[in-house]
Amino acid sequence: MKQQTEIKTLKEGKYVIIDDEPCTIVSVQHSKPGKHGAAKARVDAIGLFDGSKRSIVQPVDAKIYVPIVERKNAQVLSIAGDTAQVMDSADYSTFELSIPEDLKDRVKQGGEISYISAMGKMKIQMRS
Repeated sequence: MKQQTEIKTLKEGKYVIIDDEPCTIVSVQHSKPGKHGAAKARVDAIGLFDGSKRSIVQPVDAKIYVPIVERKNAQVLSIAGDTAQVMDSADYSTFELSIPEDLKDRVKQGGEISYISAMGKMKIQMRS
């Protein structure tokens, strides 16, 4: 799911959709309006699920989509290799998520994890 907003309302640390991929905003830079043009904004972001860097330059009053990112909790049912089968704590649905390399020691069978979900994609993301 996504909603529409103006570029001038974007802030660092929030989310934006660039190239149909939800991204976390790293920096927002505004330029002054010129003699014949409107003020522009440059938004640099990093993909939430693929980690690639993306940027856009558009007028500050242009519309852009922002993903609705949900943070949820789940219980780990089983672990097979680098994939964990988890059950959502709210609606008890089960699904599989890949375990990131840096979280392999923290994800344990029977333990609780937190994950993010946006635009039909999910990823394990635990806070320190």
